[in-house]
Amino acid sequence: MKPDDEKYMQGALKLARRGIGSVEPNPAVGCVIVKGNQIAGKGWHRKFGAPHAEINALEDCKNLGLSPESSTIYVTLEPCSHHGKTPPCTDAIIESRPARVVVAAIDPSEHANGAGIQRLRDAGIEVETGICETEARLLNGPFLKFAATGRCWTILKWAQTIDGKLAWADKTGERRWISNEFSRKDVQTLRKRAQAIVVGINTILTDDPLLTARPAKGKTLTRVVLDTRLSIPLDCQLLATAQKAPVLILTSRRTVETEPHRAEQIRSKGAELLIFADTPGLSNLHFLIDELSERGVAQLLVEGGPTVIASFLRERLADEFSVYISPLILGGRGKADIAAPLAQLTESLALRHVNIQSFHGDVCIRGLSAQAAEELSIL
Repeated sequence: MKPDDEKYMQGALKLARRGIGSVEPNPAVGCVIVKGNQIAGKGWHRKFGAPHAEINALEDCKNLGLSPESSTIYVTLEPCSHHGKTPPCTDAIIESRPARVVVAAIDPSEHANGAGIQRLRDAGIEVETGICETEARLLNGPFLKFAATGRCWTILKWAQTIDGKLAWADKTGERRWISNEFSRKDVQTLRKRAQAIVVGINTILTDDPLLTARPAKGKTLTRVVLDTRLSIPLDCQLLATAQKAPVLILTSRRTVETEPHRAEQIRSKGAELLIFADTPGLSNLHFLIDELSERGVAQLLVEGGPTVIASFLRERLADEFSVYISPLILGGRGKADIAAPLAQLTESLALRHVNIQSFHGDVCIRGLSAQAAEELSIL
């Protein structure tokens, strides 16, 4: 490692973060080109299907009237060496004739996994890996898990008061929020990262949400409802918009067999029923994760109430947490107390790689489960 490697890689990581919420399910990647101890070009992956970070950095170098020949290229993830939506970045790098390429993390995808690095070395380019690797793996944990295992990354998100209430009990005729507008705006970034969002039926009955990313900017979330008894109202917003964005209803085989007319009514609205077998000891949530993973969902956002959250925790299906805490104590004016279902859990849970943000009074605690950190090799 050379003296300034970490400094320039940190710059590449900062660039990569700009792509979060726009590039998924692709990874967020940043690239910095350095020549003569000066930055000669920089770029990041801006949007899914658009040019990768390395291509944008090389283009930036060209626009500045500089040559990348004999430079050092810093990139936060192993350059691709296959044809996907864009040509291989390794080809463009080799053609630019740098002296050295520094890579933060290896891409574990089947078509990568060191192949891009080997291709660069075969072209006579010096390659060094592992600079700021932990930060790079944290940045792209969801992509790395899906690439390595084929299973989606699950984010548990909820907003609560200091005394653990997730909702107001008062009936005022209009929606009352626990979190403030700045926290709710931040949640939209989570939705833009995800390819699917799941809630329990009680959320639908209470709030009648759309469950969309706002502003959408072409983003279409698959909306999933846990509804064993097919209680979803036929006039709810989800079913009214099922032709525009997919709606999946996770329900039981027994319900479909005993309520065939109800099942057909829901299907006629454009929703799809995911039917799980009523097998003792078999978790319907594991069935859901398997199904969504097979459909290419790399990130799943869980926005359910206390029971849904506790169920995902009980089944050890949580990878990431975003918990928004409002400076409120509702007491008897609050409902949906998260403490009771969480008290039924038999194991404690300490988050890893914790980050705390403030949103004009609200506080958001983010972190990974120990299981997720272990899978990413960043304990």
